[in-house]
Amino acid sequence: MSRSDHEPAQPIISAPPGISRRTLLAGAAAGAGALALGVGSLAEATTDATFVKGADISWMPQMEAHGYYWNNKAGQRQDLFTILKSYGIGAISLRTWVNPSSDPANGHCSIQETAKMAARCRDAGLQVLLGFHFGDTWNSVGVQNPPKAWANMSYSQMLSALRSYVSTSLNVIKSAGVTPGWVKIGNEQNSGICHPVGSVSKPGQMTGLLNAAYDASKQIFPTTPVMIHLAQPQKMDSIRTFMNAYRGNGGKWDVTGLSSYAGGSNVAPILGNMRTIQSTYGKPIMQVEFGGPVDRATQTRDALHQFATGIKGFGGLGTFYWEPEGYSPFTGYTMTAWSSGTRRPTAALDGFLNV
Repeated sequence: MSRSDHEPAQPIISAPPGISRRTLLAGAAAGAGALALGVGSLAEATTDATFVKGADISWMPQMEAHGYYWNNKAGQRQDLFTILKSYGIGAISLRTWVNPSSDPANGHCSIQETAKMAARCRDAGLQVLLGFHFGDTWNSVGVQNPPKAWANMSYSQMLSALRSYVSTSLNVIKSAGVTPGWVKIGNEQNSGICHPVGSVSKPGQMTGLLNAAYDASKQIFPTTPVMIHLAQPQKMDSIRTFMNAYRGNGGKWDVTGLSSYAGGSNVAPILGNMRTIQSTYGKPIMQVEFGGPVDRATQTRDALHQFATGIKGFGGLGTFYWEPEGYSPFTGYTMTAWSSGTRRPTAALDGFLNV
């Protein structure tokens, strides 16, 4: 997660420890995949059938395990998947960590747990975006720590470990009967992955690691688009540094994932940058993280709608809300879209309507 693209003086808002501020129809899935693989013009507006509205709800299993539940707009207790689908959400993003702790908010999300959650999403008729952090806990724009078990590895050792990890993990997903709609190799990796070995300052090694993940994914799921993920698209120098290093060293990817939590007047210029990133690097973009202050729901709603309509308009693939289902006291993170008092969704999710 990355929040510095939000309105000025929107600091980290009561984020939990470890967070640094922070079925699509078959035809829809096929359409998104075709765009991701470069079929069709990136300049064409995405259609209603192919534009993806999504949410990361990786906290859901642990919230349920601790007695939390969700009400719909009418105040009636209802299945969370059903509530989200009522907003047109057709895809769920799930993060996975290598050897996570048992902390409810900052742990779990092992590949075994993630596979179970992915199967639930499939059964609810929702596509899955599977996101590798390549760490034991949060990695984001400011932090890219390898899992503890890889910390002292050489480049060649890490290359083998990462390739094996991705292959094993995706076979677990496959064994659960799930074919992901997208696989994301890294999380807000502007500075690279698995520092210091895979730092952007060592572009050959960074690219080698990511290409190993890409190749391993394609071996298990040949038609599933593979995504890289960058944060803060308002900082184009950072975006170009990564993208030029990655592309220049033969980096492979199908979709460029972007985080932006901007609101108000900041949205329009960031949309312009997203469009530039898409046209410059020749891959469709997808906004894989968005959020806004839970106590400014109408402002967040408007920003969400502006992002989604703008991205759809220039042929981007979709927009995901990050952890909208969270609420206090499970988490102190205050950029969700649920009321802790009523357990109802806030107006923020209305931003997905009529897109």
